Amino acid sequence: GLPGTSGFIGELLTMVGGFQASSWAAAGAALGVIFSAVYMLNLYRRIMFGEITNEKLADIKDLDMIEKINLIPLAVAMIVLGIASWLVLDISAPATARILALFGGV
Repeated sequence: GLPGTSGFIGELLTMVGGFQASSWAAAGAALGVIFSAVYMLNLYRRIMFGEITNEKLADIKDLDMIEKINLIPLAVAMIVLGIASWLVLDISAPATARILALFGGV
């Protein structure tokens, strides 16, 4: 997850909880997150900015209107939840506290 997106908040909360449980396991997970980000960004660079090797792909057009109508609300929701994550966390906090109390976490 990139900073400012909902995936980043999920990774951050998972890493914080992981470090509280086992710092060695969380350090390994953090290393995995770093390696996967490097791989993903390298793959993105090669795909989006690389040379087109298949002639059939040269005629592909950008998104049409129906695809934009579907994509824009999802992208906005992803950014809103990344910046204002408390919108979901405040709703889920009581249920999370009950689950942790049930299993002896808090």
